[in-house]
Amino acid sequence: MEKRTWSIKELLFVAAGYLQEKGVSNPRLDAEVLLAHVLGVERITLYLEFDRPLTAGEVSSFRRLVKRRADHEPLQYITGKQEFWSLEFTVNPHVLIPRPESELLVEHALRVCGELNKGEEGGLTILDLCTGCGAIAVSIAKELPQAQVWATDCSGEALTVARINTERHGVASRVKLVRGELFEPLRSQGSKFHVIVSNPPYVATEDLETLPRQVRDYEPRQALDGGPGGMVFIERIIKEAPDFLAPSGRVMIEMDARQTARARELVGSVSAYRAWDVIKDYGGLDRVFIAGGR
Repeated sequence: MEKRTWSIKELLFVAAGYLQEKGVSNPRLDAEVLLAHVLGVERITLYLEFDRPLTAGEVSSFRRLVKRRADHEPLQYITGKQEFWSLEFTVNPHVLIPRPESELLVEHALRVCGELNKGEEGGLTILDLCTGCGAIAVSIAKELPQAQVWATDCSGEALTVARINTERHGVASRVKLVRGELFEPLRSQGSKFHVIVSNPPYVATEDLETLPRQVRDYEPRQALDGGPGGMVFIERIIKEAPDFLAPSGRVMIEMDARQTARARELVGSVSAYRAWDVIKDYGGLDRVFIAGGR
């Protein structure tokens, strides 16, 4: 057994080199995040205590996590957390890891809510389809303290994670979690929503094998696979949403830039819609499709 004592600086150097050899993106950053997680400190503390000697237990725990990352397991699953909308969310392999692009859904849902209620959010009802860990639903609920948010998902395991996050952020009383696929569990409710948002599975089945290893091999397939062309759930949402929209309500869907043309065609074939818009992400690509109800 190795007898030497490792400092933070030395261990980070070796771990970053190892991760780089394994083809991990951002090896130094990942090594820092993992060591900070093991030590229970902020990353900046590592730099303030570069020469701090580590215990054998700390080194052993860190090495186990580095090995997992070297196998391309997502950093977020290893640490059990991901930041979204400046909030920290619990995540695990039962849920898709929230991406920065999905913050556009929150941003524009809040904008639309302001327009619909002239800046006063009281009485608004919002629906989040395919909620996963609940990041979108919770973020909206935090920003609109008078709103009621419903969130559906077909995965009971995902809803367990979402429930943890609603409680963690103090919105459990205003975010109703319902198990079922898309609108199915709501058909008997008679509820109408001012805004319907969704980040559904939209990766084309034929593209799944081309995804990065850390996505393809670790994130839940049912949260990724959108069927042929990635359009199965998008088409259903566009066609079914009018039955659940309040007057002047909007449906907002995250999708791939290659899917917006088909989404426009679908909206044109549904008489309940009167307008549509496309929001580009920060890379200049079409990302969020918005359609207006009757």
